[in-house]
Amino acid sequence: MIAALIPVLAPIVGDLIKRIAPDQDKKIDIERELNISLLTHASKLESMKGEIVLAEAKSKHSITAMWRPILMLVIVAIIAIQYLFFPVINLFYPDQMLMIDLPEELWKLLQLGVGGYIVGRSGEKMMGKFKEK
Repeated sequence: MIAALIPVLAPIVGDLIKRIAPDQDKKIDIERELNISLLTHASKLESMKGEIVLAEAKSKHSITAMWRPILMLVIVAIIAIQYLFFPVINLFYPDQMLMIDLPEELWKLLQLGVGGYIVGRSGEKMMGKFKEK
């Protein structure tokens, strides 16, 4: 999320620095340090997200460990109904146009879920190899 804000925040902060700092060299230094700081915090946030997914996956409580996979299965079911089931029904009943508008957030949630799953599985595999050594 912060990584998505960097392109938006950088010009705003850059304009603010230009108004505040009188020296051109100082402005460049401040902008560079600010961009480095934003990128550093963005990478830390992404790392923390991966740790959260791993902790949830390893939880002893089944609902905590399974909520992401269940959510992904529900989203896949919604997509399957929309693009597989409804078109087949529409072939037999063309006057009953069955379609729902899938919100953009659903696709984003699917992307986040798949990304979290990939991070979690990668972490599990790395830990397995680390324990073997």
